[in-house]
Formats: sequence, C-alpha cells, structure tokens
Amino acid sequence: MLAASPDKPQPASLSEARVAAAKADPATVAPASEALAAQAATPVAKADEPFVIKRILPIDGPIKYGEWHWDDTDVPDGPIVVTVDLDARVLSVFRNGYEIGATAVLLGTEDKPTPLGVFPITQKDKDHVSNIYTGAPMPYMQRLTDDGITLHGSKVELGYASHGCIGMPEPFAAKLFRTTKLGDKVYITRGKQVGMGDSLVGA
Repeated sequence: MLAASPDKPQPASLSEARVAAAKADPATVAPASEALAAQAATPVAKADEPFVIKRILPIDGPIKYGEWHWDDTDVPDGPIVVTVDLDARVLSVFRNGYEIGATAVLLGTEDKPTPLGVFPITQKDKDHVSNIYTGAPMPYMQRLTDDGITLHGSKVELGYASHGCIGMPEPFAAKLFRTTKLGDKVYITRGKQVGMGDSLVGA
C-alpha cells in the first residue's frame, strides 16, 4: 500500500560508488541474466553465522526509482541473504555472499516506519491482497513480521512511501520471490554500507 511522502528520498546503493541523490525519472534496467537459483538445494543462513560479502554487482551511478539489476550468472549455490539500507533506500540480494540483485525501494514514513533488525521470511504469497489496507494488492508478498511488514511488488516512484513495507518493482519482486524460501534472512539497517569482505551477523 502506498502513501504520499512529502520528502524527496535519496536512494543510493550498497557500495559507495552508487551513493547519490535520487533522480525523478524512473528507468527500468533489464536483468543481465534470467537464470534463477534452485531453491530446493539452497541452505538457509543461520542467524548466528557471519554473512561475508564476496562480490558486489558492477552498477554505474545511483540506482534510480523503478530501476533494478539482476545477474546470477555462474554464482555458486549457497544461502540467500537480503539486505535493506533505509538511508540508501536500496535492497540487495546475495547468494553465498555474491550480490545477484539490487533495486531502489519504497519504505515507510516517520509515522509508519520500516523496522530495523534481522527478520526471517515467515510467509510467501504470490497473489496476496492486504487485509489491513482495504484490499490493496501486494504481489509476490514475503512476510517479515506478524504486524504486517512485508516485501512486495509495487510501483516505485519519487514522492511515494509505504506504511512500513518494503516495496520494489514487480519484475524484481517476482525474481526475489522465486529465489528465496521460508526462513531466509532479511537484514534491515540504517546507513550501514558494506563492501567486499565485510560481514554482517544476525541478531
């Protein structure tokens, strides 16, 4: 569910080279690869195990609203980890420490913020409809909290925000939905930029 936001957001990427102000023009970037992970053989990252970054996608410039990138070519199987930087307004997807996807996202407002923390995915519903916000469609929904915070597909445009959910372009949301499984971890941080060799440890 979207809500008008009075503030101009400032999306940037996980790596310092991508940090910049958001552009008003959304641009969709075609994925570099259509290959998807085989979910059945993919282990789940444990909360007490370090997650070490081995590769970041080579993305030039800031990630604009509506833009997304995906490339899992030759990436080995391994745990799937999703990171969201609230300051950068960027979601990244990692398999076995290799970044395979990145996109600018919509987040909550001061009144209805997106929470910080490490959250396992507890429910998945491709055609979910909200029972909180008057039947709003939430395609490719992945639930993080019992009070309604989810990942889901959305129109991602400048000047809009969510009620705490993490909204992303629907084609990207579909890829993420097919890549993750129940129990995979989503790290939500504020201003924590991570790069090659850095690690995160779940709470």
